Amino acid sequence: VQLQASGGGLVQAGDSLGLSCAASGRTLSSYDMAWFRQAPGKERDFVAVARWSGDNAYLADSVKGRFTISRDNAKNTVYLQMNSLKPEDTADYYCAAMPRSRCSGYGCYGNTRLYDYWGQGTLVTVSS
Repeated sequence: VQLQASGGGLVQAGDSLGLSCAASGRTLSSYDMAWFRQAPGKERDFVAVARWSGDNAYLADSVKGRFTISRDNAKNTVYLQMNSLKPEDTADYYCAAMPRSRCSGYGCYGNTRLYDYWGQGTLVTVSS
């Protein structure tokens, strides 16, 4: 599976931005799809995951109420809509794919080692 993330850019605090992650090679319906982010000098942190069937999603506490993850399996694409952006949201954002059923609960989705495929980062910069 090849993942291509796009949509990053420079915005001001309070603005909105939408990221996309397009997959090729295999159908996304076989995978749970997640977004992570990594700020300079920091570890890669879990942001959100949408389960393979689209019937459930989890978000990190830091983005709940502001970010929404969605997926369109027919288009082989997963999205991250980011609203009310803050300077602390500045980071490289990565999409990742985990084979479905590998993780059964929220607690394991943050483990980067469980994901088989990663897209390249797309940089989001939020100015104050």
